[in-house]
Amino acid sequence: MNQVQQVQSVAERIIDNVERVIIGKRDEIQLALFALLCEGHILIEDVPGVGKTMLARAIAKSIGCSFRRIQFTPDMLPSDVTGVSVFNQKTGEFEFRPGPVMAQIVLTDEINRATPKTQSALLEAMEERQITVDGVTYPLSRPFLVLATQNPIEYEGTFPLPEAQVDRFMMRITLGYPSPRDEMTMLDLQREVHPIETIGQVVTVEELLEAQEAVKQVYVDDLVKEYIIALVTATRRHPDVYLGASPRASLALYKTSRARAAVLGRDYVIPDDVKALAEPTLAHRLIISPSARIKNVDPRALIEETLNSVPVPGAHVRAR
Repeated sequence: MNQVQQVQSVAERIIDNVERVIIGKRDEIQLALFALLCEGHILIEDVPGVGKTMLARAIAKSIGCSFRRIQFTPDMLPSDVTGVSVFNQKTGEFEFRPGPVMAQIVLTDEINRATPKTQSALLEAMEERQITVDGVTYPLSRPFLVLATQNPIEYEGTFPLPEAQVDRFMMRITLGYPSPRDEMTMLDLQREVHPIETIGQVVTVEELLEAQEAVKQVYVDDLVKEYIIALVTATRRHPDVYLGASPRASLALYKTSRARAAVLGRDYVIPDDVKALAEPTLAHRLIISPSARIKNVDPRALIEETLNSVPVPGAHVRAR
């Protein structure tokens, strides 16, 4: 089995398993998997009750990683996330008691309910894969994935995510309502027990880590890299955008395009990979200008406009 087939095998097993819980949302599950294969974090933003938390739990159960859930509330402190040093009277020394962020897959439920100070406790963990408590740095295990959920329509008792935090999420995913047929299937499946209780581990941690390494070997032509940079640059120059996509956004689009190519059975990236992932990787990073906000300009529409305006490159013949 070559590297691309290995990635495909891991992806299909995880997607099929999660789809037993999240009915009719294969494309969205696939997006989450792209981020997982790139060691990126995911922001799941949607209205209540569409399965945001279930998606995170199903992914965790499919991989068999250590899993912790943090229910964010306005009174939560940063130490409730990272952990705290406690004085042990018997030994006369301080002992570190790790917080829930020390797990491999961390579900931060309703992340926008915590204060910016507490939200910022995740910044070091998400970027450097480590946490620092009382001057001591503790590395986090691989794989490490933060799955955050938030409700976009509820404003009472919520705090907007800091721009630095939003930029650390590789992707933003929305699930949306199921179709009537899928909703009927969901009712039938939950007649006796929730499907999340019946699924098990389908991929080992070692297999996932190997797939993550295999994705890094996918070839990206210079013309495709230039196309990625052109798209990101266009967001920075758009008249309706106050702050465009960052260089971290370029990396996110670059990495997820490689993951998509591998999952679809290719060892090279094509412009269609980039176009398919531009909206989930770029839209949430854009800050709309005040004048455009008054006109209800949607970042997703700006990405679509950018895709239509930036020319798609040709191709180089790769030397064998």
